[in-house]
Amino acid sequence: MQMGGKSSWRSAQTLPGRCGSSLPRPEGLSPGCCFPSSLPAALFPAHGRLRFPVPAALLPPERSAASRACPWRGPARLGAGSAALGLRGTARGGGGEAAGHRWDSREHMVWESRQDRELGSCPRESPSLQSRFTTLTITREPGSKHGAKDGAVGTSQGCASASSGAATTTTMLFEPSGDGQTPQVMVLVGAPGMGKTTMVRKVMVEWGEGALRTQFDFVFCIDCKAIVLPMEASMADLVSWCCPGLQVPAGNILDDQKKILFIFDGFEALGFSLVQPEAELSSDPREVKPLELTLMSLLKKTLLPKASLLITMRPTALGSLRQCLKGENYVEILGFSAARREEYFHRYFENPNKADVAFRFVRGNEILYSLCVIPIMSWTICTILEQELCGKKNLLECSKTTTGMMMFYLSQLLKHRDRDNPQVLQQFLLQLCSLAAEGIWKHKVLFEEKEIKDCGLDLPGLLPYFLNERIPREGEDHESVYAFTHLHLQEFFAAMFYVLEDDGETISSLGRLEKNVNKLLESYNKSRKDLNVTVRFLFGLVSQKSIEYMDNTIGCRISPGAREELLEWLQGRHRGLSHPGQALKVSEMDTFHFLFEMNEKSFAQSALSHFTDLDLQDTRLTLYDQMALSFCIQHWAGLGSVTLQGCSFHWRDPEAELDVSVPCSGVSGAGGHPGALVARRRQELPCPIHLLCHALQHRDSALQVLRLQWCRLSESCCAELAALLAEHPGLAQLELADSSLGDSGVRLLCEGLRAPGCRLRILRLRYSRITSASCEDLAAVLGTNTCLEELDLSFSEGLRDAGVELLCEGLQHCACPLQTLR
Repeated sequence: MQMGGKSSWRSAQTLPGRCGSSLPRPEGLSPGCCFPSSLPAALFPAHGRLRFPVPAALLPPERSAASRACPWRGPARLGAGSAALGLRGTARGGGGEAAGHRWDSREHMVWESRQDRELGSCPRESPSLQSRFTTLTITREPGSKHGAKDGAVGTSQGCASASSGAATTTTMLFEPSGDGQTPQVMVLVGAPGMGKTTMVRKVMVEWGEGALRTQFDFVFCIDCKAIVLPMEASMADLVSWCCPGLQVPAGNILDDQKKILFIFDGFEALGFSLVQPEAELSSDPREVKPLELTLMSLLKKTLLPKASLLITMRPTALGSLRQCLKGENYVEILGFSAARREEYFHRYFENPNKADVAFRFVRGNEILYSLCVIPIMSWTICTILEQELCGKKNLLECSKTTTGMMMFYLSQLLKHRDRDNPQVLQQFLLQLCSLAAEGIWKHKVLFEEKEIKDCGLDLPGLLPYFLNERIPREGEDHESVYAFTHLHLQEFFAAMFYVLEDDGETISSLGRLEKNVNKLLESYNKSRKDLNVTVRFLFGLVSQKSIEYMDNTIGCRISPGAREELLEWLQGRHRGLSHPGQALKVSEMDTFHFLFEMNEKSFAQSALSHFTDLDLQDTRLTLYDQMALSFCIQHWAGLGSVTLQGCSFHWRDPEAELDVSVPCSGVSGAGGHPGALVARRRQELPCPIHLLCHALQHRDSALQVLRLQWCRLSESCCAELAALLAEHPGLAQLELADSSLGDSGVRLLCEGLRAPGCRLRILRLRYSRITSASCEDLAAVLGTNTCLEELDLSFSEGLRDAGVELLCEGLQHCACPLQTLR
């Protein structure tokens, strides 16, 4: 038959059962080009601008008409430019003609890997495969032990944190298993965005560089997501069409079948039935059969039984494949481990300082850090943070909230999907959000197949991007179950359920769930603290920026009606916590998280306008917590008193926290220009309370009392506190009990106390571990500061008699206003 005729070919886009995973082809690209789904390629992020993460490395160069219809890669992927560099048909050494082609094929693969470019980027700015690849965590028991066994919601950690998974290299995929057998069929399972295509590309590159030379002489890869297939073909035909420049007949290559690896990337996209009559399967690589039979013969090992297979697919298609494979090994990609997440950030950012800043920012946000287990989410976050860092030195004023990053991630998942039928997408999201919300209410993260179908979510073009399928293992009699890719994604969609506009009531398979925002908030306030992340996303979704983004970019309408309910709830919950006759105070850190997630100045001002005190006890404040706190303080006009008792401030990974204390001998004596020492120390010392002090210095601040008790403050904090004393005349009382200020820290405080703008009346430094060396500086302050009325140095055993004598000399100064000394 004539294979070049129009009627002899069919496009994968018209195959039944297609999951809709391929993206629209870029303008100007020939229709025969391989254009895979972009999500698994997220490990190779675009550099310098926001764009969908499609690496151009997966797009072959312009090919001749003869090869354009061929989707195969590896030694088969030839173009006008690669033909000269690829298969030249010369033997190398004693290996004969075939050995020469093996050598040239590897040389061609290495050459192609070095041409990898991001879509739309120039060669100079685009990262290479090798520079971006980050080792993934895998498990050899897909859908088994990791995750929640009973479906209980209770952990926010990604499945890559599970002890059952281990980081692996591509060469390890083909190493002998525990029984000493080398796997012939390897099935690589993973959700969209987990890195399946990335692993395939890495296998091809490493084969080209010789890392797999002992296992395979030839590697042929077919991208099932963007292919044009002949209706009928033999295995030898497929290889020949892949490699039109071969000087050795394809049949000769296939004769040494033990040294061949066939890769099917995105197998579920083929769309044909896996049930084929056994009697019609082929065993001859030269026999022409319908394509389904040829490929099924390869899978069932009636054809080329000694050849190796590597198949990548989503969990949703694993069940049917298991029925036709024998002797296969299953490996599931779990994403990035904790160590690999940090490695990925350093690979993404060319500048190591920017990488440190970005990772520290994410490490301080528990939600973002947990989500970075998903490679595509790591790419999303890095891409956004890179934009934020353009022209900035830090991310302390990052304009993107956690909700904003989630919305951007959602926009990438939905990009180009059902674009011609927005009603289908809208209805799918409504049902998905309903399922997520009911699951959160019922502590449920696993959903039966019947529930998915009853909700109308069984759409192959959309479902795999949001839910993973857990396939029952052999011997299990229950149906497949589904779970959201990550718990935080379920919580995000649960929050969307309450604010998405709907023409009628949305009913899920779990029953009828009322869109009652007040019920959600009150349940959280009373007993359901596990709803914290859902409520936080709720605040983020109803901000004006979120409403506009969801409407313009994603095509979903968010109802702003919940804003008033959220405002009333915030104001009411803290009134109930304050005792009658006392000042109204905010004593829950989550309030600041909610307001920071909305990130609207006017809303924060309205929510906090009735309160005058901030009181936090025994709280570990991450960088994210401090940013939220700083944002709210800057927009809290009536804040008069701040009390942080037993709180700790963290700017880095707790496991890598540095000691930033400076020995007393490193500070020169008092004197010189007041404030010069403070300015120098603010530049030199990393200060854990920098954000807090910066927020308290805003010009409309009404702050009078600042208590930082048992917060383990050190000298590094004193420069910021001294600046606050000097620049905030309204501050009347400062308490720093049980801190490690040291003599050098007290000297810095005294610089602030001597400033003309300081009006402090009460200074309490109990349990501050200072010695008599500090008393000289304090005595000098008593002679110049005209406002200080109380000084508390009790329980400071290091003062001794010499220190007390110095203080007494200061008290004798005629201008000393001190009334109480402890």
